Amino acid sequence: MTASKKGLTRRQLLSRSVAAGASLVVGSGFVAGNSATWAMGVDHLQPATMATLIQMARDIYPHDHVADEFYAIAVKGYDSADSAPMIEAGIAALDTAAQGKGHASYVDTGWERDRVDILRGIENSGFFQTIRGGLVTGLYNQKDVWPLFGYEGESFSKGGYLDRGFDDINWI
Repeated sequence: MTASKKGLTRRQLLSRSVAAGASLVVGSGFVAGNSATWAMGVDHLQPATMATLIQMARDIYPHDHVADEFYAIAVKGYDSADSAPMIEAGIAALDTAAQGKGHASYVDTGWERDRVDILRGIENSGFFQTIRGGLVTGLYNQKDVWPLFGYEGESFSKGGYLDRGFDDINWI
């Protein structure tokens, strides 16, 4: 397809993301990592909403050694016709809360501590609880994430944990 149909060429995406120094690049119908090594299309959510959702996921379960790509995979399920209205409204409320604290939006809030304070203000909402609950399985059930935490998968088929790996975790 031509650049006019897609909005940005790959070259434009790379140059803009590097120049902006952004952690997530938002385009027409997609969100990409700043290195442009991953990207995801969005069908029902606005790309800026998905970028905010990814940042929110990272702030709820922060792991510096886990790439944004895994957080994007964890929240991709919210890009559905059924979830979109609730997610769009929740992100709008999150941005309004950020604006009340003097920031342009949640994603533009520079300090993690400030974003966490904003999240604490909405932590009792159904929106926050839905996202937080979904992230438990959405993030930690990804087999590609397990090695980052030292988890080798189920052990029953390999003889169980007592004889294999019970006490070899070195990151705790």
